[in-house]
Amino acid sequence: MIVRRAAPDDLPALMRVLDGAMLDVDAEAVARSVAAGESLRADDGETAIGVLVRDGAFVRALAVRQSRRGEGVGHALVERAAAETERLVADCRPGVAEFYESCGFRVVERGGRAYGVRRTGGDG
Repeated sequence: MIVRRAAPDDLPALMRVLDGAMLDVDAEAVARSVAAGESLRADDGETAIGVLVRDGAFVRALAVRQSRRGEGVGHALVERAAAETERLVADCRPGVAEFYESCGFRVVERGGRAYGVRRTGGDG
């Protein structure tokens, strides 16, 4: 598996992964994140298998192809993003809070939503 910064010509592949995960993410927001150098793509050498879309410290979306879940793709994307910023923040469904906790986020649930923060240096 290769994790790399997404390029503008990766946008269709990124959107296929996001759409396959049924995430409601605006293509223009993804394009802005890619242009800013904040989106990451995981691939198996030829096919996109995961994507992390970031806006500064905020993780807008994280998706992995269903057939590749459980292989560490999401963790690899989070680790690469964490290496690029001092802090990551995620607003997620409570059902995925356990995943974010396993990635080093401190997750708090409020009003039916889960919010997670991960700081480099281990004080997350």
